[in-house]
Amino acid sequence: MISLTTPPKQATSAHCDWLNEINPKEALFKGRAYLAVKRVVDLLISVGCMPLAAPLLLCCALLIKIESPQDPILFIQERTGKGGRRFKMYKFRTMVVNAEELKKQLAQINEKGELAQPLKLDHDPRVTRIGRWLRKTSLDELPQILNIVKGEMSWVGPRPTSFGLRSYMLWHTERLNALPGLTGLWQLYGRGDANFDSWLRWDIRYLEKRCLWLDLQILIRTVKAVLEQRGAH
Repeated sequence: MISLTTPPKQATSAHCDWLNEINPKEALFKGRAYLAVKRVVDLLISVGCMPLAAPLLLCCALLIKIESPQDPILFIQERTGKGGRRFKMYKFRTMVVNAEELKKQLAQINEKGELAQPLKLDHDPRVTRIGRWLRKTSLDELPQILNIVKGEMSWVGPRPTSFGLRSYMLWHTERLNALPGLTGLWQLYGRGDANFDSWLRWDIRYLEKRCLWLDLQILIRTVKAVLEQRGAH
């Protein structure tokens, strides 16, 4: 179980003053109406980006297959979604096939001197050559469009964790009140920090402020961050 015992303090950043200006009480859509409209927006964006996404998906798949013809293209892992429900999340495979076996060994040499969740290393030997490029450009996350279409994820929301519901303490479960997202506040401002405490701060901050305008702002800023390759691993 994660060794956090107290709720996190509010997330802050010198780069997100814009967040304080968003007031969800002034939002046009609230409650179930917000969720319904957000679902429609998720589908519209997914369909709208397909002319660009389809060639990228094919290109990435070919590069992965050329580098290691015998290994799978996709990395499919069970993640915890809304309400604690488990689902299969899709990513392009960026690591060697025995990466999970190596994780326990590498956790002992975490460069921050602590066991982190998720494990982050500046020079992770598990990552393939193509995988490094996919991560740097964030293209490894592109197959999650399928998760969004299936209703398991949203374009914006807390990132789904790989550990199950039993690993959550009571206050952790607040992040399970929303569909997990392909991007979110943590992706923008906390991605380089592997500490779960920091991760939770951004997720809870998002839940306090969530509205369509916030979702749009996060999407726009995510595109900018990807183009600048900020926080990518």
